[in-house]
Amino acid sequence: MNYVIISTICALLLLAYAFTVSSNKTKIPSVILLILMGWLVKQGTDVLHIVIPDLNPLLPFLGTFGLILIVLEGSLELQMNKRKLPFIGKTLVTAIVPLFITAFVIGHFFYYFLDADYKQGLINAIPLCIISSAIAISSVGNLNLFNKEFAIYESSLSDIIGVLFFNFLVLNKVIEIETLGNFGLQILIMLIISFVATAFLAFLLSRIDHHVKFIPIVLLIVLIFAISEVYHLPALLFIMLFGLVMGNFDELDKYKWIQYLKPRTLEKEVHKFKELTIEAAFLIRSLFFILFGFLIKTEDVLNPNTFELALGIVGLIYLVRAIQLKIFKVALMPLLFIAPRGLITIILFLKIQEAGFSIPLVNNALIIQVIVLTAFIMMFGLMFNKTNKTENTKEDNESNLKIDMDVPL
Repeated sequence: MNYVIISTICALLLLAYAFTVSSNKTKIPSVILLILMGWLVKQGTDVLHIVIPDLNPLLPFLGTFGLILIVLEGSLELQMNKRKLPFIGKTLVTAIVPLFITAFVIGHFFYYFLDADYKQGLINAIPLCIISSAIAISSVGNLNLFNKEFAIYESSLSDIIGVLFFNFLVLNKVIEIETLGNFGLQILIMLIISFVATAFLAFLLSRIDHHVKFIPIVLLIVLIFAISEVYHLPALLFIMLFGLVMGNFDELDKYKWIQYLKPRTLEKEVHKFKELTIEAAFLIRSLFFILFGFLIKTEDVLNPNTFELALGIVGLIYLVRAIQLKIFKVALMPLLFIAPRGLITIILFLKIQEAGFSIPLVNNALIIQVIVLTAFIMMFGLMFNKTNKTENTKEDNESNLKIDMDVPL
C-alpha cells in the first residue's frame, strides 16, 4: 500500500511539472490544472471506494510553508535600486488602495445584511480582498518584464499588508491610539529583526564550507518566521526583506563592510540558493493546490446560496481594480485580470474559524467560489493577452522609467 501511495504522489507531481512546462504554450496557469487534478483524484477515490484519512490538517501546514517559499522566491527575483523606487511606490499604492476599499465595502455589507458586528464583518472581508502571491507569482512567467515585476511586487505587498491588517483587527479588542502605537512598534521591531537576521544568514551563507548548507539556512528562515508569528509580528516582512537583500547583493558593493561577507563567494551561493528555493516552492505549491482541489466539495462550488454573493464580491474586486489601474495609467491588459484569491485567503479563513469570528454565510462554499472565479478570470485574461515575455509596450517602458508626477503617492 505504501508503494501505491508513493507512486501516486510521484505521478501527480510529474503531471504538475508537465502543467508548469506546458503553460508557456497553453497559457493556462498550472494552478487551475492542479486544483482540477486534485478534484478528479477525489472523484476517483469515491468511485473506487478508497478510504482516505482526513487530510484537512495538512492544508494550513502546506499553506504556511508554501507562502514562505513563494514570497521568498518572488522577492529573490526582484531588482531593487533607486531607479526602481517610484515603480515600487506605485505597486505599493495599487496593493493598498483596492485592499482597503474592497475590505470596507464588503465588511459593511456583511455588517448591514448578515447580522454581524462591524469588526466581525471587516475581519471576514479581508481574506477575500488579498491577492494571492502563490497563484499570481506562479502564473506570470510568460509576461513581459514590467507586468511580471508589477504582479510580483503587488501580490507580495498585498499579502504582507493584508496579513498585517487582519492580525491588527483580530488581536486587538479595542482600536485606539495606544493600539496603533503598539502596532507601529511591532513593525519597527520586525524591521530590526529582519535586518539583523538577514545579515546573520548572509554571513552563514558565505562562511559555511560544509556540503550541506542551504537546508539549515531554509530552516532558520522558517524558524524566524514561526517565532515572529507566535509573537504576532509581521513575519512576511522579514521574508520579503531577506529575499530583496539577497537578490540585490550587487547593489551593496559600494559599502566597505560588505567585504566581510565575501561578496564574490556569497553571490555564487545566493544563485544556488535561489535555484533551491524555486524547486522547493514548486514542490510545496503543487502539493498544496492538489490537496486543495482534493478537499473541494462539488456541492460547495455549485452552492446556489452563496453564488450570487460570490459574483458580487468578484465584480467589486475587478471594478475597483480597473478604476485604480486607470488612475495610475497602467495598461489594463493583462494586469486587470491578475488578482486571484487563493493560498492566503484559505489560511486567514481558517484563522477566522479558530478565533471564533465566523459568519454563517461566509463559509467554505463562498471562499471556494471566489477563489475559483478569480482563478478562471485570470486564466482567460492571460490566454487573450497578446504581449509576450520579451516585449514591452510603450506605456510599460515609460512606467518603468518614471511614475506620473500628477498622481500623488
